[in-house]
Amino acid sequence: MKKFLSLLILIPFFGMSQKNVISTNRVFAKVDKVLEFEKAVSAHYQKYHTGEWSARIFEIVSGPDAGGYQISESPNSWEGIDSRGNLGTEHTIDWNKNVAIYLTERGSMGYSTFQDLISTTELNDWADKISITHYFPKLGRGYQMWTLLENLKPVWKALGQSVAVYASSSSGPAQYSVVTRYPNGLKDRALTNNNLVKDQYEKIHGRFAYSGFTETMGNSVAEVWHEMLFYRKDLSSK
Repeated sequence: MKKFLSLLILIPFFGMSQKNVISTNRVFAKVDKVLEFEKAVSAHYQKYHTGEWSARIFEIVSGPDAGGYQISESPNSWEGIDSRGNLGTEHTIDWNKNVAIYLTERGSMGYSTFQDLISTTELNDWADKISITHYFPKLGRGYQMWTLLENLKPVWKALGQSVAVYASSSSGPAQYSVVTRYPNGLKDRALTNNNLVKDQYEKIHGRFAYSGFTETMGNSVAEVWHEMLFYRKDLSSK
């Protein structure tokens, strides 16, 4: 507990100075306007979102948000976001007149911070194909959720999994997003096999430890869901 409390004290300090904040926008094109949307969003981001504000755009191919697009801007600091200011009238007009007209009302925006201590990869070590598992801890179970992921880190490393963990920040219900990156394509998903994870977990943490892990998970998590996303270089500005 002391370790976790110390971490909580340090997060505001490091979060302000480090470029570890990701802003994410999820949008959904009208079913009969997908091609028009893709052309417009590509032009918009390549014109107005470059440099430190460049964006990676992913197509969501499975899960409850399948058919949507995730737009993630380059990692920045809270200070940088605070000083960014208004993007200008020209930018806003272009988005509203040329992009938003092809969107449904469904969508979401939020911020999250990269959790280096429980990740097995660097923030900027991107991959074109990823999966995301969204964990929503129960009220008062944040410490247990952190510990669960901390215990999984050596398992991911032993299996050669490239995993980046993010914690939501003032963006709806508290959640951890566990992003598994597949640098060699979807064949890397074989490394996420439940039996392999269980066997490796017990090699590291002891016999029958996985049963305790799953029990704690069941008691600590209110909701969990999964999805796969594919990077769309043709739409992105990064």
